[in-house]
Amino acid sequence: MPGNKMAERLFMDQKEAMRSKDRFSLSVIRMLRAELQNGAIAKNAPLDDQEELAVLTREVKRRKEALGDYERSGRQDLVTDLKREIEILSSYLPEQLSEDLLVRMVREAIAESGAKSSQEMGKVMSLLMPRVKGKADGGLVREIVEKNLQ
Repeated sequence: MPGNKMAERLFMDQKEAMRSKDRFSLSVIRMLRAELQNGAIAKNAPLDDQEELAVLTREVKRRKEALGDYERSGRQDLVTDLKREIEILSSYLPEQLSEDLLVRMVREAIAESGAKSSQEMGKVMSLLMPRVKGKADGGLVREIVEKNLQ
C-alpha cells in the first residue's frame, strides 16, 4: 500500500472509480499515478509532498494551456474532456487562496523584500512563491505583484 497521503488517496479513488466503472476518472487517476511514479523514478527516490504537489500543479497547468488552444480551434469535444480532467486533478490540490488573502500576502512580501519597482519583482516572487506554491496560480500571483509594484 502506498505510504503518503496523496498516493493513498489516489489508490483509494482508483479502486472506487473501478468499482463504479467510471472510466474517465480512472484514466485521469492512472495518468497522475504514472506521472508521480515517473517523478520518483527520475529522482531515484520517493517524492516528498512538495514534489508531488509540483507534479500535480504541472499537470493542471498543462491542461489549462491546452484548453485555450482547443477553444481557439473550436474542438468543443476536447474542451469538455479537458475541463473534466482539470476538475478531477484540481480536487487533489490544496484549497486555493482567496484573491484578498493573496493581495495581503503580496503586500507583506513587498514590504519584507523592500522592493520599490517592477525591476525588483524577482525579489518579491522568490519570497512569495514558496509560501503560495500549489495554493495559488503563478500567473495570478505575478499579476498581483506587478500591480502592487507600479
